[in-house]
Amino acid sequence: MADLTEEQRKSYWRYNIRLTATLLIIWFVVTYLISGLWAGWLNQFVFLGFPLGYYMAAQGSLAIFVIEIAVYAYLMNNLDRKYGINEGGEV
Repeated sequence: MADLTEEQRKSYWRYNIRLTATLLIIWFVVTYLISGLWAGWLNQFVFLGFPLGYYMAAQGSLAIFVIEIAVYAYLMNNLDRKYGINEGGEV
């Protein structure tokens, strides 16, 4: 692992916290607002033959979660490369 200055460590951690907070906000909106509170209203729309509220609760929110995991991994890997951090065993 690269030797980072205190400022680099703080910057790295701030980015990680901001990214995590952003993804948690998206998770909250999708899970509780769209798939929960607004599901009844969304059911007036149809997506792939299903009411949209039902679809978001059954499939859409899961797809969003998988996308969030991929986005987090991608962005953190980019940040690791920027700071010279190597956890994958690559040289």
